[in-house]
Amino acid sequence: MSELRFVRRGFGAEAVEYQVAWDEQRRVHAARFADEIPDTVLLLEHPPVYTAGRRTADSERPLDGTPVVDVDRGGKITWHGPGQLVGYPIQKLPRPVDVVAHVRRLEEALIRTCAEFGLETTRVEGRSGVWVLGDPVERRPALGGLSLDFDPRLTDEEFDPRLNGPEYAPSNAGQRREDRKIAAIGIRVAKGVTMHGFALNVNPDNKWFDRIIPCGIRDAGVASLANELGRDVTIAEVLPVVERHLTEVMATAELRPRVIEPKAVEKVTEKTPAA
Repeated sequence: MSELRFVRRGFGAEAVEYQVAWDEQRRVHAARFADEIPDTVLLLEHPPVYTAGRRTADSERPLDGTPVVDVDRGGKITWHGPGQLVGYPIQKLPRPVDVVAHVRRLEEALIRTCAEFGLETTRVEGRSGVWVLGDPVERRPALGGLSLDFDPRLTDEEFDPRLNGPEYAPSNAGQRREDRKIAAIGIRVAKGVTMHGFALNVNPDNKWFDRIIPCGIRDAGVASLANELGRDVTIAEVLPVVERHLTEVMATAELRPRVIEPKAVEKVTEKTPAA
């Protein structure tokens, strides 16, 4: 079992500005690379901020020019703010790094956390993070008086849900009984050590997500523990549960390097020159 240290950096009135936390990540990352500290998870809340990963398209950013912090993690644009528990696991992994396995471990810890609060969540193929599944399409309510068979988000690449009323807003995905993301994950690995991490929606105002295309996904939305459970849930309640499940999943994991498939070598057959 590897050692896993948790550092609670600030919540509520002491929420940590994004740039301050990013600088702290770099400092801890350098110390972990030098083996001066064990694997460390920074846990905190941020004041409201939009951050954009390297794959974010201009069309996914706020339409009103709200500032966005461009960061060096994977993934696309998201929001951080009050009511959202953010975790930055800074962990040294064997090289070549298996990034997918690291993401799956974070997802598993958060799935177990949600389950402990009585909420069933899962993964969605092709989409990272932790999800609450919606109803089958045929059982969902119509949007704008139209059948979901004609949902323009699925066929029109230029359709912008932000310009088409609250029925398309990401924060209303639960009312539409659609798939909705409760925890986003975006990471970076440098020198074999991870940075960035996860954001679990505990009890935020999810309307903040309506100003962007969260994670670049137009046909789904966002969720929170409080909204899904129909009761108040606090960061203070969730913190020890997240820490316990991260320890169970990450500290006990058998870390292995990514398997690299050997390239196929074309077999060359010698031929006797013709006489």
